Amino acid sequence: MSWADIYPWTAPEPGRPVIRQVYDQVRAAIHAGALKPGGRLPSSRDFARRLGVARASVVAAYDQLLAEGYAEGRQGSGTYVSRDLSGVLDVRPAVEPPLRPSSAGERVQRVVPPLSEQAQTFSNGRTLMDARALDAWAASTRRALRNLSPEHFGYSDPAGEPRLRAAVADYLRAARGVNCEPDQVVITTGAQHAVDLAVRLLLKPGDRVWLEDPGYASTWSALTAAGADAVAVPVDRAGLVVQAGVARAPDARAAFVTPSHQYPLGVALSMGRRLELIAWARQAEAWILEDDYASEFRYAGAPLASLQGLDGGERVIYVGTLNKALFPGLRLGYLVAPRVLAEPFAELRRLADRQPPTITQAITLDFMESGQFAAHIRRRRLAYKAQRDALAEALDRRLGHILEPDVPDQGMHLIAYLRDGRSDVEVEAKARARGLVARAISPLFHDAAARPGLMLGFTGFPAKAMDAGVARLAAVLEAPPGP
Repeated sequence: MSWADIYPWTAPEPGRPVIRQVYDQVRAAIHAGALKPGGRLPSSRDFARRLGVARASVVAAYDQLLAEGYAEGRQGSGTYVSRDLSGVLDVRPAVEPPLRPSSAGERVQRVVPPLSEQAQTFSNGRTLMDARALDAWAASTRRALRNLSPEHFGYSDPAGEPRLRAAVADYLRAARGVNCEPDQVVITTGAQHAVDLAVRLLLKPGDRVWLEDPGYASTWSALTAAGADAVAVPVDRAGLVVQAGVARAPDARAAFVTPSHQYPLGVALSMGRRLELIAWARQAEAWILEDDYASEFRYAGAPLASLQGLDGGERVIYVGTLNKALFPGLRLGYLVAPRVLAEPFAELRRLADRQPPTITQAITLDFMESGQFAAHIRRRRLAYKAQRDALAEALDRRLGHILEPDVPDQGMHLIAYLRDGRSDVEVEAKARARGLVARAISPLFHDAAARPGLMLGFTGFPAKAMDAGVARLAAVLEAPPGP
C-alpha cells in the first residue's frame, strides 16, 4: 500500500532550485515513515502536474533518489520506494524522551488487562455466542444493511436511535422493573462510558463521592482522575454499609454502587440497605449511580428490584451494558437518567463523540425486535449456570484444601478465597505465566482489610474446559515455594 497519492506535497518555493525541493520532499517523507519501503511513488507526469513544475524537474529528482538508494525503478511499472533501505536510513522514528504526564494523567492507573490475557482461561467479562445466536446476528446484520436509510448517511440523535431507546426501555421495564420512558434512555458505548458521562455532568473537583470498598478499579480511576474526593465505604455480606458512608461523608455528592452483583465480591445489596441508600440520597440531595453490569445473568431466585425502580427514577441513574449480554466488541450500553438530567446527559453525549454508530444500533434493534435477544439471554443463563457449577465443583474437588469458592447467584465470575493466607498477587503473577488469568482481589481494597482471593471468570469458557483450567491452577498453587 502507498499513501503517496494523498500525501500533502507542497509546491516549490521561489528562490531555491526546484529539483532540490522535490527531492527533499520525497526524501523527508521516506525518513518520516509516511512512505514505506515498496510503496509506489507518483508518476513523474502526475507529480509534476500536482506541484506545478516541469516534468523534467521531477524526473531529475527521481534520478537522484534512485542513485542514492531511496528509490528503485520497475520496468513498465513506475518508481517505488526502495525495498532495501539498509545502509541508507532507519525508517523507524527516533524515540522521543517521555513527556511528564499531566496531573490528571498521574491520577489514572492502568486497570485494563493486556490484550494477550483476554482469551486466557478464567479471564473475566468474556461471553459466548452459540451457533443460533451467531446465525441470528448475521441475519440481523444483512437486514440492517439492506435497509439503509438516509439517517445512516448523516447525523442522528446523540442520545441514540429512538426505536432502539424504546426497545431498551421496554426491556428494562419488563426485566428489571426500571421506571422509565424512551426519552430518558441515552445509548452509550458501555457502562464505563456512562460512568464517565456521569462524573463529568454531576461532579466538580473536590466533591465527595461514596465508592464501594473493595470496588471496581476503573470507577475509582475515573473518579480520581476527575479530582473527586473518593470516600471508601465498606462492603459486607449485605452489600454497601450505608451507615458507614453516612458516618464518613454525609454530605457526599453521589454514590457509585453495583447493588445486584457487587464487584468484585458478588454479594447483593439487601432490600433494607437499598431503601436506606435511597433515603440518604433524597435527604442529602445526592445522586446514586446504579451500575447493573451483569443484571441479565441470575441463576437462582428472582432478581431484586432495581434501585431505580424503588426510587421511582428521582435520584438514581441506572447504567447497563449490552456488551456483556451479547459480546464486548459490540460497544453498546445505556443509561437511564432522571428526567431532570435526561437532556443534559444527551447534550454531554453529543459533545463527547456526537452520536452512537447508527449501523450497530440498527443491527441490535433488529436482533431485539425479532425476539432473538430474549432467546439468547435465556440460553446463556442456562449455559453460564452450568459453567459456574462446573468451575465450582472442580475447585472443590481439586483445590478445596487451598481455596474456598464463594459461588454467586448472579454475575460472570466467582471469588475463590485463599485458605492459607498466601499473597493473591503472587499467585496471579505465577498463574499468568501458565496462561491463566486469576485476578488478585486484594488490590481492589482501599481502607477495608483485604482478604486474599482470586477472581475467576466462568462465562467465556465451556463447562468442559473447567477441569483442565483448574488442573493448571492447581499446578500453580501446589508448586513448592519459590520464584
